[in-house]
Amino acid sequence: MTKIINGKEMAQNLRNSLKKEIAELKNKFNAVPGLAVVQVGDVAASSVYVKAKTRNAKEVGIEVIDHHLNDSITESELLNLINKLNNQKNVNGILVQLPLPKHINEQNILDSINPEKDADGFHPLNVGKLSIASKNDESLLIPCTPYGCLLMLKEVGVELSGKNAVVVGRSNIVGKPMAQLLIKESCTVTIAHSKTKNLTEVCKKADILVAAVGKAEMINGDCIKNGAIVIDVGINRIKKQVNGEIKNKLVGDVNYIQAEKIASAITPVPGGVGPMTIACLLRNTTIAFKNSNNN
Repeated sequence: MTKIINGKEMAQNLRNSLKKEIAELKNKFNAVPGLAVVQVGDVAASSVYVKAKTRNAKEVGIEVIDHHLNDSITESELLNLINKLNNQKNVNGILVQLPLPKHINEQNILDSINPEKDADGFHPLNVGKLSIASKNDESLLIPCTPYGCLLMLKEVGVELSGKNAVVVGRSNIVGKPMAQLLIKESCTVTIAHSKTKNLTEVCKKADILVAAVGKAEMINGDCIKNGAIVIDVGINRIKKQVNGEIKNKLVGDVNYIQAEKIASAITPVPGGVGPMTIACLLRNTTIAFKNSNNN
């Protein structure tokens, strides 16, 4: 029977653990981790994500310093704010919600964040550390979605070492760091993408298949090896006919109905990777606080 990897439950367990740890840190240092959340403009999806991240942060005892800015802000003004937060003692993590308005260079903003306060784990210095650091380095600030995926893989209870892993997607946010994490677990890793020839055959060889392409239900049953573990990172809103009505529905990059019949374990959408991404953001903020206190 296929195991459904419950991201909501795993994320709640991680938050419970962080809540206990943060209470202990408060007793020790008379301070708690601080997370600065920077949102520019009023993109609906961004507002939903920021609200969820803020709610979860407060739940575990993290202090949230909110900066909701007008989308007319200049890049220079935003850089000045980041610099201020870099030097603010009660700020341990900085999160800049993407996307930013088109007149602002996102990479310039992300690069300006102090790598020691990089809650998302996107700074080039942290990307480099992920590549060269040891597997058990607990001080690393790791991109949240890939790390959440790794925790979900470990939840299945299968030995990862020696497994063939295919990551479909080569983004800096998910695909590349996911590959790095799997390499650290001694997997044999292939990164596939839109230009990969014979993609179905490549995916079919995977014991572990991570789909992160941002295309609704692109990975169908023909792509999945019998008994494979499937991690679906995609969140796509599409229109589907339900009981004769056309409704909006969230689906992943994997055709869940087909995959569930073949895979040994799979993450659902929604309720899979998404909640773990937010929980890992809180983990990074807590790690940044401990690093700053040399704990």
